[in-house]
Amino acid sequence: MTVIVVGDAALDVVAKHHSPIVCAGDSRADITLAVGGAGANTAAWLASFGVDTVLVGRVGDDMGGRQVRSELETVGVRCALAVDPSAPTCCVVVLVDDDGQRSMLADRGANARLAGSDLTVNLLETASHLHLSGYVLLDPRSREAGLEMLAAARGAGLTTSVDPQAALHITQQGPMSFLTAVTGVDLLLPNADELEALTGSRDPSAAAGLLDHVGAVAVTTGPDGASWVDRIGRWDVPAVRATCVDSTGAGDAFDAGLLAAWLSGQPPLDVLRAGVAAGSAAVSRVGAQPQP
Repeated sequence: MTVIVVGDAALDVVAKHHSPIVCAGDSRADITLAVGGAGANTAAWLASFGVDTVLVGRVGDDMGGRQVRSELETVGVRCALAVDPSAPTCCVVVLVDDDGQRSMLADRGANARLAGSDLTVNLLETASHLHLSGYVLLDPRSREAGLEMLAAARGAGLTTSVDPQAALHITQQGPMSFLTAVTGVDLLLPNADELEALTGSRDPSAAAGLLDHVGAVAVTTGPDGASWVDRIGRWDVPAVRATCVDSTGAGDAFDAGLLAAWLSGQPPLDVLRAGVAAGSAAVSRVGAQPQP
């Protein structure tokens, strides 16, 4: 089984500050440099679960791009990253508070210049599933490339999944615009905020209203666990107890754990448990990816 992940690869600057940030002043923090980006995070977690994973995206012709590629290959991700000479590698500044909650300042850089041709026929011929990060569809600069890749995957007989990624961007773009883009996808992976942006409700039962567009929905609800909704019914699992050190990439890890189980044919409850376990592991440490 080979999974193609389409999405951002980035350098993350993770700053865990010890007190509220002082505007126009100095604040002490523990700062970590790490590889991130929603696509790269999910790919790294998938590889850690033994899934043959290829990451499709873009990096700049710079030190950051070379570092991203090297670190991902170290954890077992096969990188199909186009090198863009006209844009820098994506960089994300992640501010993490004492509760482990994060705020992000992102420059998508080369990722915003993704092209449909970055996904080659050779990759499609050897893969069984394509997972796409919603950031690709929520940025007008890369939206068309994302649509082309989803269509190409379906045409090649692959199953597909999308994580919406950003409730605010969905609201700004318009939920129907996003739903039109993902129509025909086999699995949608929103969190409660994204579900509310798409349906007007945070209740997992609202996911049933999305089944005219997608085959199934797996909703993460933070401390309440996760739910699976399809045309057969609904399944729920509780959260796993964990100390939240850094919530960065928790949803990306959930996606990977869930996809690894789903693609191996496991039933909804086991699929959800695998996703929740992966998300809990992610929040228990600083950074968005598993340790090498």
